[in-house]
Amino acid sequence: MTSSIVPGVVPSMHAHVLSRDQDRRLEELASAALAFRRWTPIIVSWGTHLAGVLEAGGRLLTCGNGGSAAEAQHLSAELVGRFEDERRPFAAIPLHADTSSVTAIGNDYGAEQVFARQVRAHGRPGDVLVCFSTSGNSPNVVAAARQGRRSGLTVWALTGPGPNSLAAAAHQAITVDAPRTSTVQEIHLAALHLLCGQVDQSIQDER
Repeated sequence: MTSSIVPGVVPSMHAHVLSRDQDRRLEELASAALAFRRWTPIIVSWGTHLAGVLEAGGRLLTCGNGGSAAEAQHLSAELVGRFEDERRPFAAIPLHADTSSVTAIGNDYGAEQVFARQVRAHGRPGDVLVCFSTSGNSPNVVAAARQGRRSGLTVWALTGPGPNSLAAAAHQAITVDAPRTSTVQEIHLAALHLLCGQVDQSIQDER
């Protein structure tokens, strides 16, 4: 017998209970979120620096694969559009989103170069590159971080548990110590929101 949800009727709490494994996801997320507090001084530092770069006409580049690509694009969108406070738009480019460039570079130079070559094209000394990788070992993201440093960009990474290759390649990294990839992604989302909030706060403080 299948159950159905009737519009306007609140289902019984006892009829729809998460399995223990699914409920553990919430526990792991809560634990990881509380543990993330130790990284907030880095978030404040990054947000303050990024605000200065963007206000001065610099740009942000972001990159990642799969779910991390979604996080990278989310961060860029919050800056080109707005997060919570009204302000002028800022230059932010998610490197995976240009499908013609990604596929052309992948075809001609290999998958490892799809972000690094764009960093060479779009990045200028003083710009910021934010790299997302839950494993911290994605070859194309690591290559982008290394190219960013060679090109004079400030390179930051958000990864899963450290140490890892991406954290080592970046100037600074936030490593999320969580057992599930999904939990790492959820904390990365919270981190990028905190970063955007700090950018806005830093801009307000300067006015």
